Amino acid sequence: MPSRKNLKKQINELTYEVVSDCFTYLTIHEEKNRQKVLDIITEMVKYRNELIHRVNNYDKIKTPKEIKSHYRKIKKDLLSAMDKSFLKLSKLSQK
Repeated sequence: MPSRKNLKKQINELTYEVVSDCFTYLTIHEEKNRQKVLDIITEMVKYRNELIHRVNNYDKIKTPKEIKSHYRKIKKDLLSAMDKSFLKLSKLSQK
């Protein structure tokens, strides 16, 4: 079974990267697009909480193969959400 502890660390670290970049953007651009950046942060934090919940609450009756698949899906969803958040932020910085 994959390490839930390591997966939760990865989720927290990658989420922090998005939030950190958003705060850096706010520091540099001050009031420009402030609400949109705060929305990205809020969305990422909510998604982080959802992913942690999914890691902690899995069906223990499933086979090891199904459990590994469950964790792979969580990792894939995390990377997808990060990519979307970074794309939104980069679109804001191009304006």
